[in-house]
Amino acid sequence: MIGPYKKAIAVRKPDGDIELNVENLPKKRKISKIPVVRGAYSLIYQMVLSIKALTYAASFYDLEEDDKSEIEGNVALKKPEDKETLSKTAIFFAILLSIGITVGLFILLPNFIIGLLKIQSNIVNNLLEGILRIAIFIGYLVAVTLMKDIKRVWMYHGAEHKTINCYEAGEELSVGNVMKYPTSNRRCGTSFLFLVMAVSIIVFSFVGWHSMLLNIVIRILLLPLVAGFAFELIKVAGRHDNFLSKIISAPGMLFQKLTAKEPDEKMVECAIMAFNAVLPQDEEEAKW
Repeated sequence: MIGPYKKAIAVRKPDGDIELNVENLPKKRKISKIPVVRGAYSLIYQMVLSIKALTYAASFYDLEEDDKSEIEGNVALKKPEDKETLSKTAIFFAILLSIGITVGLFILLPNFIIGLLKIQSNIVNNLLEGILRIAIFIGYLVAVTLMKDIKRVWMYHGAEHKTINCYEAGEELSVGNVMKYPTSNRRCGTSFLFLVMAVSIIVFSFVGWHSMLLNIVIRILLLPLVAGFAFELIKVAGRHDNFLSKIISAPGMLFQKLTAKEPDEKMVECAIMAFNAVLPQDEEEAKW
């Protein structure tokens, strides 16, 4: 969970206890307040925080395996500094892999396939490319959902949304109350990703259709702008409850049926603990 001043990670350890890690967030940079520009910054920032959180959670299971090995006399536990170095290296390569998958699956592949059709209309090419990109995105979500560990990630994602929805409804954050609420939320990252792809169809249509290499370069260069526009749209949709905001949110809310699954009560306990840890503690902090 990320609040205005803190971030918190609640991890259910192999022994059943919950480990809570709370850290202060760095002071917000001026770039995070500039409309459109803040969208691209937020996309990278959130990705780094998410990978760090997953790496931190996974370390508890690594420790469990190391403990078993030590008991069996196989290997000694890693030194803390070695584990920290390994963690930073893993995060670096995870970010590179994420960027590589994004460029390869959602930019290079759709452009290559549509380019093979030899259609002469720029508008039709960009429209088909956008539709194919969304189709690949859906296929990707469906494929990764078949993985057992990813299913659990989606369930924790649902627990996060339920907790936020319960808080915004003004109810006490208890497991019973939280479980009543839906797993979808308008400000979800899944909705943001869909809007990035939808906005890209419009933005890319203005730059024409060129050779495959030039198309890819242009799209990569324009990606921060696309992310910025999508970020502003999702902020509008999250702050208002009108017909337009519902239209903007609808596709992303639909996609969340794949990425935010119904959690169990133990997952909700983790979500509540992390959420309470980042709530503002005084009037000054309460100015969200």
